[in-house]
Amino acid sequence: MAFSFKEPIIQLTSVWYICYNIPMKKRWKHSKTTVYNIAYHLIWCPKYRRKVLVGIIEKRLKELLVEKAEQLSLEINTMEIMPDHVHLFIKASPVDSPHFIVQQLKGHTSRILRKEFAELRSRIPTLWTRSYYCESIGHISEGTVRKYIEDQKGQ
Repeated sequence: MAFSFKEPIIQLTSVWYICYNIPMKKRWKHSKTTVYNIAYHLIWCPKYRRKVLVGIIEKRLKELLVEKAEQLSLEINTMEIMPDHVHLFIKASPVDSPHFIVQQLKGHTSRILRKEFAELRSRIPTLWTRSYYCESIGHISEGTVRKYIEDQKGQ
């Protein structure tokens, strides 16, 4: 049987699968040796869950998160900044651990926001708590997570 290799082909444990009718650019990313779809739902809070992420601080935080995500080659799919916590739906590469991603995002944003906004230095000793929530997301539940994050503002 002759195959037309116009369709993307993925090799998994020496078995060839031909993937039809799946837009590869939207669902999967690839590197030289890997095809992947890795996504995380991340949540973290300011110290003491203070409601400090409002107004101009919220706007600047969004800018900083987008800027750092671009530096790390992450894709922020959905982002919602609540007064007392941050929700992110991020797509990452297989070499970036969730812990590394959160460390980089929290560290970068804390350093710059505390430098630019004196009220963040006076109200709390550090901007973020040391903890965070992380859930890996499969393709089936992406829509559910995205809707949940987007609906946070309405509550």
